[in-house]
Amino acid sequence: MLRYWTAGESHGKALLALIDGFPAGMDIDTALINRDLKLRQGGYGRGGRQKLETDEVDVLTGIWQGKSIGSPIALQVINRDYKLERLKELERPRPGHADLTGAVKYLGSIRGVLERSSARETTVRVAAGSLAKQLLSLFGIETLGYVVNLGGHAIVHDEASDPLVKSIANLRETRDSSSIYSLNPAQDKSIEAYIDRMAEEGDTLGGIVEVRVDGLPFGLGTHAQWDRKLDGKLAQAVMAVQAIKGVEIGMGFEAAVRRGSEVHDPIGYDASQASTHSLGYTRPTNNAGGLEGGMTNGQSLIIRAGKKPISTLRKPLDSIRMEDKQPHRANYERSDVCAVSAAAIIVESVVAFELASALVEKFGGDSIAEMQARYELFQSMASKR
Repeated sequence: MLRYWTAGESHGKALLALIDGFPAGMDIDTALINRDLKLRQGGYGRGGRQKLETDEVDVLTGIWQGKSIGSPIALQVINRDYKLERLKELERPRPGHADLTGAVKYLGSIRGVLERSSARETTVRVAAGSLAKQLLSLFGIETLGYVVNLGGHAIVHDEASDPLVKSIANLRETRDSSSIYSLNPAQDKSIEAYIDRMAEEGDTLGGIVEVRVDGLPFGLGTHAQWDRKLDGKLAQAVMAVQAIKGVEIGMGFEAAVRRGSEVHDPIGYDASQASTHSLGYTRPTNNAGGLEGGMTNGQSLIIRAGKKPISTLRKPLDSIRMEDKQPHRANYERSDVCAVSAAAIIVESVVAFELASALVEKFGGDSIAEMQARYELFQSMASKR
């Protein structure tokens, strides 16, 4: 089983990810991990914290001469803005945060809750996901996260930049050239202006991100038990990202208001594609988003996540003072105006890790070489179905 845990506080000494079950024999490229960490810190609308931090990963365990060795991998990112012991308690909980619920649950401080519940924790989830992406790439699986709506402004794709037409490699170039990590940089300036307006008004913005994954083989996940269905695992991983309030796969909620004939994807066969990951099975549409019955079906995975606006407002909402329960404005902690772009990178990362876990579960093996041999055997056997 491939899994991971994280540890660390927003203003603590460091953030850690411990990854267990990673197969031996893979070259680990820390430059690729650091690239994703830098992307997570970017995107228009981020706050001052990103100017203080330069996130870089340090691989503490689980490698020898740059290769994974099958033992747990510990990843560390140092917090340059370490000041936890000097920070004071918050007297007034912020609506939308874990402040009030956490302080009541643990019968303790707001500070102790907010430091761990902070989205800063996603730094090492991105690091773990970036490592998982390197594993996926060995099997021809590529991932990409991008923004499709920001603050109610839909990102319109022209035919040339349709994410279902162009390759992920081409789309990544487009995404990386956009200040908001969308697939239509022509809209950047107007959306930047909207973000600036919200900053002037002391408000924040949310949005919708989408992740596309190409090259997935048939049969990752299972229909046999509810807690092992891949769509359920993906939904949990994405919903567990801070500020995510909704998840859709494929057509998502739109499927609920259409007729069956407008929803389900007809099946065809093209012998010329029999040697590919799709085994020759074709579909004119991908409304299912690459998953049927809790399993991958050879099509691209399409998953979306809705992120609420950041809860910390420069013009705070009403709250109470914990000491005497009297009405006050909520506390303000330094924050972003909009972190939807970062969410595209974070959601891509957690999706990648769940897919890597499903790949290890399906093809097993303690080493990359063993997994690849089993993958090839399965493809050969499945192509004869």
